[in-house]
Amino acid sequence: MSDQPAMRPLRVAVLGCGVVGSAVVRLLTETSADLAARVGRPLELVGVGVRRAGRNRTASGIDEALFTTDSHDLVTRADLVVEVIGGIEPARSLILRAMEHGASVVTANKALLAEDGPTLYAAAAQHGVDLYYEAAVAGAIPLLRPLRESLAGDSVRRVLGIVNGTTNYVLDKMDSSGAGFSEAVEQAQALGYAEADPTADVEGFDAAAKAAILASLAFHTRVRGSDVHREGITEVSATDVQSAKDMDCVVKLLAICERTTDASGLEGVSVRVHPALIPRSHPLAGVREAFNAVFVEADAAGQLMFYGRGAGGDPTASAVLGDLVAVARHRVLGGRGPGESTYADLPILPMGDCVTRYHISLDVADRPGVLAQVASAFAEHDVSIETVRQQLRPASAPGGEHGAVLVIVTHRAPDAALSATVAALSELPVVREVASVLRVEGM
Repeated sequence: MSDQPAMRPLRVAVLGCGVVGSAVVRLLTETSADLAARVGRPLELVGVGVRRAGRNRTASGIDEALFTTDSHDLVTRADLVVEVIGGIEPARSLILRAMEHGASVVTANKALLAEDGPTLYAAAAQHGVDLYYEAAVAGAIPLLRPLRESLAGDSVRRVLGIVNGTTNYVLDKMDSSGAGFSEAVEQAQALGYAEADPTADVEGFDAAAKAAILASLAFHTRVRGSDVHREGITEVSATDVQSAKDMDCVVKLLAICERTTDASGLEGVSVRVHPALIPRSHPLAGVREAFNAVFVEADAAGQLMFYGRGAGGDPTASAVLGDLVAVARHRVLGGRGPGESTYADLPILPMGDCVTRYHISLDVADRPGVLAQVASAFAEHDVSIETVRQQLRPASAPGGEHGAVLVIVTHRAPDAALSATVAALSELPVVREVASVLRVEGM
């Protein structure tokens, strides 16, 4: 702490040597003189924890003598620990062990923070150390620290954005090139934007974990990943993307965190991740490739936008190094950064209470009275229709009945009412299929 010899190096341990971990070690080495000047004391890398010994890591450029499989011992020899392993275990156990031995921790582990953040916050407070995690959401974009520190004197009302680069790349390619979902995923994998198993991204798990972290910071309320309503993009079809184009819209996977009230007037927090149509005039519509962008709306500050690369070794390592400098300065000067803030303790509102809009595509019979029956289903659930577009579809077989496609956009209504309407539509004899359902934002 502050009573340590003035120039004794601060010992740094890095857990994990994947794309991000190796980038962190490289930047630590290449910028060591600058980092020492910024911190006020040299940073000494004392080890890199890896899971398996014997793997050829010469391409990383890291001194082989630094690698160890005994990460439990490594963290006890460090003043500062960088965790970029990912996942729940052994990351959680290693972080807790590091804190028990007095080390401050920098992590990029959004899954662990979303599942068990309170345990980590409590351990940091108990042992008087820092827990920083800017790199856990939106890569290099400075987002979490502004929420936690710069806007600490304001009231944040809404956080809306694109927080997963893989899904943004996939949807962007579907929109710009007409590629199908599978083809766009393969392109993302070829470029290194998507993992061999892209489930965490395309099913929305990654974005949901990030949304939980954002909502927790923004609304001073504990929000876990399981509290987030989650829908991925696997059901988004080329037809959906074309329908969005017809409306001068695009489809994006959005994370939406809101401080709002339900029908009874109860104030709470709504957190959801799902694909949605947004107009091309909306700033988020222009976020291309694997970039991220997040809007923050606060009472006094108004609307702020954060934009940049949301993933990748160097961008994420940049955020890690920024946190490392911050916690190192605290160690040199004494004191700690801000910890967990949950004073508001707002309830998590169910998705059914969320007020939103729907874009619904129906495959229906082409006969008199169809539109009246469809409209009646909406009216029965107090959902107002804003627009209807109809396109005739030829009969699928000789002598068969001609069909039509109805594309309906609703006014705002509780999500529960909209869901009930969709269920009622699927039961109508004149509706052959509810082809797609997407929410609409920003219109």
